[in-house]
Amino acid sequence: MRFLNSRYAAILTAVLLLQAGAYYAVASRPEQTPNVAPLSLFPMQIGEWHMARDYPIEPEVQDVLKADDTLNRAYIDSGRSVPIFLFMAFFKTQRAGQAPHSPKNCLPGAGWTQVESGTQSVAVPGRNAPILINRYVVQQGDELNITFYWYQSHSRVIASEYEDRLWLIADAIRYNRSDTALVRVSVPVAGEQFESAGKIGIGFIQALFPELVKQLPI
Repeated sequence: MRFLNSRYAAILTAVLLLQAGAYYAVASRPEQTPNVAPLSLFPMQIGEWHMARDYPIEPEVQDVLKADDTLNRAYIDSGRSVPIFLFMAFFKTQRAGQAPHSPKNCLPGAGWTQVESGTQSVAVPGRNAPILINRYVVQQGDELNITFYWYQSHSRVIASEYEDRLWLIADAIRYNRSDTALVRVSVPVAGEQFESAGKIGIGFIQALFPELVKQLPI
């Protein structure tokens, strides 16, 4: 009972009331949703890479994703027989429960086993500092796959799922927006060495990034 009457309890109560007030103030305002070109118009040529195939998203998968727009393609270049796979999911809003699904949850659910998990620093055109993205290695039977992924919104690149949620709250309060995108690049490890496959994926991301900046809202 002494704690309830203390200065700390008063401060904690004030903070909780402010948080609740901010939440209801944001929720009561009509959200600003950006106009974005359809992902189907995303370039078929990315640097030396060209689209090899466009994979439609199955309706049952789309029902789980709840994304407003998706892209699921294979790109290939003349120097490699195995393609790289690009997946993007764009969400205009996350207010109604829509949110990107982390590959760390989706891939194990599809039968892949984690081999390695960490982050990767990548120098990309148009940025003074490298971006930090996730590097997630998975295996299924004899298949080995290096997956790079990140969350991108308002020209911001985020690796951490927790940091992404914090920015979501901040952007909802400041800009009345909750749009975001999940970008995933998957590199099957074929005949080449493991490290070589990783470098190929990084090269693809460096060619891809300027097109992402044009496609996704700032």
